[in-house]
Amino acid sequence: MSSQIPPFASSPPSTPPPPPRRKRRSKFTYKHLSTFSYSSTSSPLRVIAHIDLDAFYAQCEGVRLGLDPTVPLAVQQWQGLIAINYPARAFGLNRHVTITEAKEKCPEIVCQHVATWKEGDTEWSYSDDAFKEIAIRKVSLDPYRLECRKILATIKGFLPADKQKVEKASIDEVFLDLSAQVHGIMLERYSEIRGPPPYDDPSEALPRPPTTALDWAADALVDLDEKQSEEDDPDWDDIAMLVASEIVRDVRKEIFDKLHYTCSAGLSRNKMLAKLGSAHKKPNSQTVVRNRAVQQFLSSYKFTKIRNLGGKLGEEVVAAFNTDTVSDLLPIPIGELQKTLGDDTGAWLYNIIRGEDNSEVNPRTQIKSMLSAKSFRPSINDFDAACKWLRIFVADIYSRLIDEGVLENKRRPKTISLHHRQGGQTRSRACPIPMGKAITQDGLFLLAKNLLSQVVVDGRAWPCANLSLSVGGFEDGVQGNMGIGSFLVRGEQAKSLPVPAATHEQPAAKRRRVGEGGIAKFFGMNSEESRSSSLGEVDDDGETAFLRNDSTDDLPATHARSTLSENDPSIPPPSAQPSRPTSPTRVQPKPPEEISGPTYSCPRCSNAVPEEQRLEHEDYHFALDLSTQTTTPPRPPAAPPESADNGSRVGGRGGSRGRGRSTKFGEGERGKGQKRLAFG
Repeated sequence: MSSQIPPFASSPPSTPPPPPRRKRRSKFTYKHLSTFSYSSTSSPLRVIAHIDLDAFYAQCEGVRLGLDPTVPLAVQQWQGLIAINYPARAFGLNRHVTITEAKEKCPEIVCQHVATWKEGDTEWSYSDDAFKEIAIRKVSLDPYRLECRKILATIKGFLPADKQKVEKASIDEVFLDLSAQVHGIMLERYSEIRGPPPYDDPSEALPRPPTTALDWAADALVDLDEKQSEEDDPDWDDIAMLVASEIVRDVRKEIFDKLHYTCSAGLSRNKMLAKLGSAHKKPNSQTVVRNRAVQQFLSSYKFTKIRNLGGKLGEEVVAAFNTDTVSDLLPIPIGELQKTLGDDTGAWLYNIIRGEDNSEVNPRTQIKSMLSAKSFRPSINDFDAACKWLRIFVADIYSRLIDEGVLENKRRPKTISLHHRQGGQTRSRACPIPMGKAITQDGLFLLAKNLLSQVVVDGRAWPCANLSLSVGGFEDGVQGNMGIGSFLVRGEQAKSLPVPAATHEQPAAKRRRVGEGGIAKFFGMNSEESRSSSLGEVDDDGETAFLRNDSTDDLPATHARSTLSENDPSIPPPSAQPSRPTSPTRVQPKPPEEISGPTYSCPRCSNAVPEEQRLEHEDYHFALDLSTQTTTPPRPPAAPPESADNGSRVGGRGGSRGRGRSTKFGEGERGKGQKRLAFG
C-alpha cells in the first residue's frame, strides 16, 4: 500500500523589507550650538543659574557663634528682627514679630543683635546692650559684606576663569551664566556634535542625544507643560540643564565645605526664571525649570513676584486688568497690553509672562557707591553732635574702602556727598575728593565737616532728623607710577657715573638749497647729454649762462643771475643790471657712432639724439623757450625828470602829488608785460 505523498506547501508570498527608519533629528541646529558656546542671550540652549543664600544674616551669626544649624536663631536690630533661620521659622516666626513674641513662641531661640558703631568709636563691635543705646549707636552690616566677598571669591575660584560669568545681584544673591562651560562639557561627552555641520550648513539640525533617560539626582524638577510628557526623549536643552545642575550642585557643596553656608539654587534659560526657581524650594536645594515646563511653572505664580513687577508697575497692571496672576494675563493680546501700558511696557509684559527674558548676566560686580546714614530719634540740635556722627560715617565708609583696595590704589571714589534732612526739607552738598594724594580717614572727615558747614550757613539746619554721607564715582586707580626721585641718582651712585667728554665741534653751516631740479629733470636725457648741458657756457660778459646741477639745474640765464646775486652781495640785483639778450644753451654734439640705430640731429643744439627720443627732445626746447619768455625782463633806466616849467599834465593831480612819475600820456615807465605801441 503506497503512502500518499503530501503536497508541497506553497511558499508564502515574499514581503519587501521595511524601509530603513529615518534617523530622528533634534529641533536645535548647529547654529544654536555655536551661539551657545559664547553665552548668547538669544541661544535656546542658554543656561542661567541663580544662587541664593538661605537666611544669610542668620547664617552668618550662627557660623560666627559656632551654633548648630538646627538651633533657632534670629538677628535683632533694636526691637525688631531682620533675619530668622529656618529652624526658627518652623515655630511660625517671621520678621514682623517682636522680640517678646518670638521668645513666647520659641523659648529656646537665640536673638543676636547686629554689630553697631558707637558714638566716638572708630570700629564696629557687637554689644548685648546695643538695643538700649539706639540714640548713640548706628547699625553696621560690615560683617555680612565681608562674608559675601568670601562666598563670591569661592564661587569664582571654583569655576573656570576663562568661561565664567558671575554677577553679584545683592549681598546674598549671585547669577551665573554657565553656557560656555556647559558647551565645553557637552562636546567632551558627546562626539555626535563635535564635528562641523553637514554640507557646512549651520542651519542643519543636530542629531538627537543618545541618552533617553536623565538622572537629575536630588534636584527638584518642575512639572512639564500639559502637551509635554516625561516619556518623550530628551533633547539637547535637557542635556544642557542636566550638566548645569551638576555644576551648581558642586558649587553649593564647595561653599558649604569651605564656609559652612547653605544655599538654594534655580536653573533655567534666563535670569527671571532662574530667580523664581531658587525660591521654589528652600532651604538647601535646587530647582530646574526645563524649557518644556516654563508655562506650567509660571501659570501658578502671581506676576507681582516677578522682578520689576512688585512695585508701582505691578500695582498699575493689577488695577488695569483686575488680576494678579500670570494665568489670567496670558489670554490678553499684546495690542491691548500696549494700549493700556504703552508700547514698550506692554510688549515687555507680554514676553515676560511667557518666560522670555534676554537680560544678560553682567560680570561687573564692583561697588559703585557707599552710603552711611542715621535717622535720629530724638533729633540732634547742634553742630558738634552732627560732627560726632560724621566721624562714625567716615569710619564706616573708610573700612569698606579698605576692602575695596583704596590703600593699594586699586579703586578710589571721586566725590563725597552729604544729605541733611530737617523737617520736610532735604538738602545735599557734594565736593570732589582730591586726586593728588592718598585717601585718609581724617581727610574724608574734613571734607564731610566742610559740607555740613555749608548746610549750616544756609540756615534752618536744626533740629536734624536724618544725616547721611556717601562716596561715589569709583574708578580704577593708577598703579606702577614712579616719583621723580626714582629717576635721580645720589651720592656714590652719582659719582660712579662716567662723565662724557666735552666736544667742541662747530655746527655744520647751513647751505641754501636753490634751483633743485628744473625743466631738464622732466625729460629723459642721456647721462652724457645731461652732464654736458649742465656745465653751461660762458657768455660774452664773462658770466655763466647756466649753473651746475648742484645749484640751479638748467635754469634760464636771468634766474641764474638772480640766484647768484642772492648768494653774492657784490652782484647787483637784476633790476639794476643793464639789459642784454640771453644766449641760448649750446650743448656739445654727441658723436653719432655712440648711438645705435637711426638718429636725429637737432638744428638748435646740434645734438644727435635717437630717433625715438626726437619728440621728447623737441618738447624740452619748447619748455625751455617758454620758461625764458615768462621771465621778467630787466627794468630800463628811469627817464630824467622834466623841468618844473613844463606844460600842463594830462591825467595828473598837480606836481606835488605826482609821486615822481611822469604824467604825460604815452611817457613814463612801462609795467610788466607792456610794450610801446607804434602809431602811424
